[in-house]
Amino acid sequence: MAVIGYFASEYPSISHTFIRREIAALRRRGLEIRTFSIRRAPEAAPLGAKDRREEGETRYLLPAGLVSIASAHVRELVRNPLRYAQAFFVALRNRPPGARALLWSLFYFAEGALLADALHREDVRHLHVHFARAAGDVARVACLLRGIPWSLMLHSFGDYEYPAVLTLPDKIGAASFTACASHFVRAQAMRATPVAFWERFEIVRCGVELRAATPRASRTDHVRIVCVGRLHQEKGHYGLIHAMADLVAAKAPAFHLTLVGDGSIRTDLEARARELGVGDVVEFLGARSEEDVATILADSEVLVLASLLEGLPVVLMEAMSFGLPVVAPNVAGIPELVGHEREGLLFRASDWADLSAQLRRVVTDAELRARLGAAGRTRVSGEFAIDRAVEPLWKRFSSDGAA
Repeated sequence: MAVIGYFASEYPSISHTFIRREIAALRRRGLEIRTFSIRRAPEAAPLGAKDRREEGETRYLLPAGLVSIASAHVRELVRNPLRYAQAFFVALRNRPPGARALLWSLFYFAEGALLADALHREDVRHLHVHFARAAGDVARVACLLRGIPWSLMLHSFGDYEYPAVLTLPDKIGAASFTACASHFVRAQAMRATPVAFWERFEIVRCGVELRAATPRASRTDHVRIVCVGRLHQEKGHYGLIHAMADLVAAKAPAFHLTLVGDGSIRTDLEARARELGVGDVVEFLGARSEEDVATILADSEVLVLASLLEGLPVVLMEAMSFGLPVVAPNVAGIPELVGHEREGLLFRASDWADLSAQLRRVVTDAELRARLGAAGRTRVSGEFAIDRAVEPLWKRFSSDGAA
């Protein structure tokens, strides 16, 4: 069976543990997979033990000295001068306008030769790429140089934002198939591409490992709410903290909010919590490893997301696998996972009064929490269990060399 390559801009990563789970599930099915990445995660990143092991098996393109880059290019030029010239012109042509984009296309071409050389050494016959931005550009060059097929996995709005959306149709057209993490993602891909490409799209869910079912005892002192995500404006944390203040003002049952994640607005958020008088019920933990997040989820009663924009957050699946009820915005792919009043409670995105009202319901009503949590676990155990989620990829990769 052909060797399959997996490629991303940064792998492993604390925010992309679903890629590692996907690879592990495919390996359990007998596929031989090699992993490649443009760069390592930052040294200070709280990677867990599984990620560290995977890091040791991954081939990284950067950092690379000029001699290494030049040697890779010479080897690719000698192997096939025609493909080398084709890859160079494709890299220059398929880019956004402007001098800066031209410079980046040259960087991607340089990195593409490094990746092509690594794929040659590992005898990779098909390359699967997560996210369409930098990784997609580098993979497009590398697979042209190697003359092998490649496929693409689309996840969220970053793949459709300017300037990435300008080159998305070319990448989708060059890929043998494009996996989409949700129907919403597929719809956005359809908006950006000719109708002739639509038959190449396939829904491939990100998946989670099912957790052992354990009884969830209700606390008598407070309800612990947890929010996991980068501290960036689009994640809606400012609105979440305002919702916490509303809960306090409404004399809701005692609660405690733990924010897991780090980012550029952390200092502002901490100040906002103090200003609104909820500094004693909002805790900032910073970024945590996968194992730490699992422990935190297991010790919580509710997971909340307040995002303004999302694809289909894997953390919702992870929380639901623990039997946690979830409160989330009714945007993008989230309703494909969470039905309002069925597996969780949905609120109108950016409507913080609605968020506060939904949180008050779930904080106040222990029976509601139990019902939503049980239904959520059942939902995840079907379509979103990792060994089932990878089935479309396994069929693709195990038949006809993934071409």
